Amino acid sequence: MKKHTNIIITAVASLLIVTLAGREFIKNHKKESNDKSSTNVSENTCEDILDTSIPDTSISDTCVADTNTPDTSTSEADILYTTYEDNKEQFYISEIPDDIFEKMQGKSYKADCTLPRENLRYIHVLHVGFDNQVHEGELVVNKDIADDVLEIFKELYESGYQIEKVRLVDEYDADDEASMSDNNSSAFNFRFISHTTKISKHGMGMAVDINTLYNPYVKTVDGELSIEPANAADYVDRSKDFSHKIDHDDLCYKLFTEHGFEWGGDWTHSKDYQHFEK
Repeated sequence: MKKHTNIIITAVASLLIVTLAGREFIKNHKKESNDKSSTNVSENTCEDILDTSIPDTSISDTCVADTNTPDTSTSEADILYTTYEDNKEQFYISEIPDDIFEKMQGKSYKADCTLPRENLRYIHVLHVGFDNQVHEGELVVNKDIADDVLEIFKELYESGYQIEKVRLVDEYDADDEASMSDNNSSAFNFRFISHTTKISKHGMGMAVDINTLYNPYVKTVDGELSIEPANAADYVDRSKDFSHKIDHDDLCYKLFTEHGFEWGGDWTHSKDYQHFEK
């Protein structure tokens, strides 16, 4: 009986040892599996983060630096050309709209204006400003030069040529000095040449002025230098290098003269660097 009891005790002890060992094995196996699973999840999460970081709107300092690097694959001219193609309907010629003609009354179209309304045309354009943004522009010109002027402004726009403002002179109450000092580019403004009964080229709508502050009208009167606009003294010396200067190398000069315009910068008795006329 005692012998049988010892056998039973030995068997139970063996079973207990096997059971405990089995539990430890399972525990260690689960831990190892969890560690591997955790590692895989961690790796997958990192991969997911790397993938989603591409469209992420939060940009690192490195990315900011990259965005400021010029893209040499597409030139500024190409970008502007595409913009022109998308917006070419913004370049057009029409007869003077009633609302525009109403604004011109007593200003650019004065009571003594001898030029019939039907001889004038309204031109709507886009232009690149000094801020490098695209702006709308308006001009009134003689019908005889309307096609040329529209084509020139198209080419200037496609080339990214900067013109600060292209507004009707009526926004300045047809005051030439006010318009020029604000660097406004304009065309028609009925007036006579000083001390004569001859209509000026602007009075006939046959002249266009571009970036007027940087390209002033200069003439010696009674031994003194007359500058128009008066705030353009810094731009009288044409030997200096500065932005927006019209000279023989300037695209504006080249396009206007190619279309048969005369440049005031070539005059001998005075210099009108902003001025192109036919």
